[in-house]
Amino acid sequence: MALKATIYKAQLQIADMDRGVYADHSVIIARHPSETDERMMIRLLAFSLNVPADDKRGHLEFAKDLWDVDEPALWHKDYTNAVLHWIDVGQPDDKRLMRAAGRAERVTAISFSSSTPVWWKGIESKLSRATNLVVWQIEAAQSQALAKLASRTMQLQVTVQDGTVWMSSAADSVEITPRRLTASV
Repeated sequence: MALKATIYKAQLQIADMDRGVYADHSVIIARHPSETDERMMIRLLAFSLNVPADDKRGHLEFAKDLWDVDEPALWHKDYTNAVLHWIDVGQPDDKRLMRAAGRAERVTAISFSSSTPVWWKGIESKLSRATNLVVWQIEAAQSQALAKLASRTMQLQVTVQDGTVWMSSAADSVEITPRRLTASV
């Protein structure tokens, strides 16, 4: 018998001063049985940092990446089903990122492991043709602190200013400073 996803619900209050995005979002996250709290919270962070200000060009949604290898962690599709933004979390291989770069207008990868420098050194030169790819690193200590905010129902405030993110619950707050690994697109 296959294990089923665990459903998590989050109420996000987003104040992204860097992009001028201020909105409340109710999201439902289907957590794969093999997914950790840390990875799930990175997906929630990725949603918060990339949700569009309006839905004129479609919606950002959680995809089935751990169930379906042809899907990312999140994607923003327009109303014709074209992929505007492909977002992967973890350490995808260079072939996956190059395929995504050919399929989507924008591609973002967010790595959060302490082994990120080793992973990035191994694939950086292979991605030079992907001009629509941006790779970010979240320090392992920050992603582990973020994992402590996870619960089945969450009310989180996300504030972004000058490249720094604060994600807070009623009990705790985590400061996250994503570091860009790729050159400016």
